[in-house]
Amino acid sequence: MPDVVIIVALICVTGMLGIGAAVLLRARDVLERIVALDLLTVVCIALLALLTYLRDVSYYLDAALALAALSFVATLAAVRSDGGGGPFR
Repeated sequence: MPDVVIIVALICVTGMLGIGAAVLLRARDVLERIVALDLLTVVCIALLALLTYLRDVSYYLDAALALAALSFVATLAAVRSDGGGGPFR
């Protein structure tokens, strides 16, 4: 039974990945693109977490944690860069 739930969750997360890609392509403003990329990253993290449970290996979760940390820093740098100042000011 839990495997069925994980498969359904994988299908939902994959659908969200497609919807996030469509939002990214239709975004008009730079801030909308930044948020859409952040959304795609969160969906990829969820996909990696589900794959960790499904395949019972831990390196997918390690990759998800590294992706979360890099995404946080990249989002902050992109927003600061778009705000007029440089990313390191």
